[in-house]
Amino acid sequence: MKTGGVMHVITGLGVGGAETMLAALAEAEAAAGTPPVVVSLTPDGPIAERLANAGVPVFDLAMRKGRPGLRGILTLSSLIRRFRPTVVQGWMYHANLVSSAALALSGRRSRTTHFWGIRCSDMDLNAYGRAFRLVVKAGARLSRWPDAVTCNSEAGIAVHEALGYRPRRFVLIDNGIDTARFKPSSEARSEIRAYHGLAPDIPILAVAARVDPMKDYPTLLAALERLPKVVALAMGEGTKLLPDLPNLIRIGRSDAVPRQLAAADLIVSASAYGEGFSNAIAEGMACGLPAVATDVGDARRIIGSTGVIVPPRDPEALAAAIDEIFKEGDTASRGIAARRRIEQEFALDSAVSRFRRLHREGV
Repeated sequence: MKTGGVMHVITGLGVGGAETMLAALAEAEAAAGTPPVVVSLTPDGPIAERLANAGVPVFDLAMRKGRPGLRGILTLSSLIRRFRPTVVQGWMYHANLVSSAALALSGRRSRTTHFWGIRCSDMDLNAYGRAFRLVVKAGARLSRWPDAVTCNSEAGIAVHEALGYRPRRFVLIDNGIDTARFKPSSEARSEIRAYHGLAPDIPILAVAARVDPMKDYPTLLAALERLPKVVALAMGEGTKLLPDLPNLIRIGRSDAVPRQLAAADLIVSASAYGEGFSNAIAEGMACGLPAVATDVGDARRIIGSTGVIVPPRDPEALAAAIDEIFKEGDTASRGIAARRRIEQEFALDSAVSRFRRLHREGV
């Protein structure tokens, strides 16, 4: 890669909303002939291979998860001196702090525009340990160091202002969905249903979320117990270890998420807290699925009038909303409206253009 351009620094390259958005942005830049450099604090992850296949240089700092170390910071500082990026963009709390420290040590702060990236909203800090809480608090104290802080949700901005973040400015950039990849498919619908042994007319909801306290699978499972005639496809890291319910298909991490989504009738998010802009909701909508989601992060803004919002941690309300949509018997027309909303409001091209404008013009 030539010197200059953009360097992205992210905590890890596993499968998640931030990682997926970064990959889509980097792929678009690479296709335009200006591939960025991507640096991950921790090694490996399926997104690293995806980026490499797109011709994006990928490095890792060999840090342990949740434990940034001086050696990794010095390595990143060396990479900054080597590539001389015009922009360093951080993604998520740990990477924000590490990128700031490395940029300061590199001696290039005055010649490099620096952005932090926040991708969540009201995290339950007590669920993630003292070290994580200290990182979030350190971010608040140092939030005027970058030139701006990017957020993917209005909720994220409001929550972090309440946490004491006082950046020079917040910049809202919604996540963008690749509607050419996430789309309705009658062929996928038939094939995936046949693979799982499900009849063409059985009501299916999809859940695309790793097993994590913020995703609140206990509420989802309690709702499913109230919906014996509805089948749920659960995909994401850890889902194979969920309890064995008769109407739950535990897929685990999947490389065929768009096809699994296309087989369903409804996308469901039961998150209890922490979501900023939920890729899972928007990707399901792009596949022609109406959404039922808890009122967390920007879910209400994403869904608009095409789906149903329910309170978090309320299995009865979640089950009732799912049941109501299926009883209406018109998921197809709701799904058409849902996809149209993503195409018009949250398409990938819009997010890429917004990041490009920020990185090239600073606005």
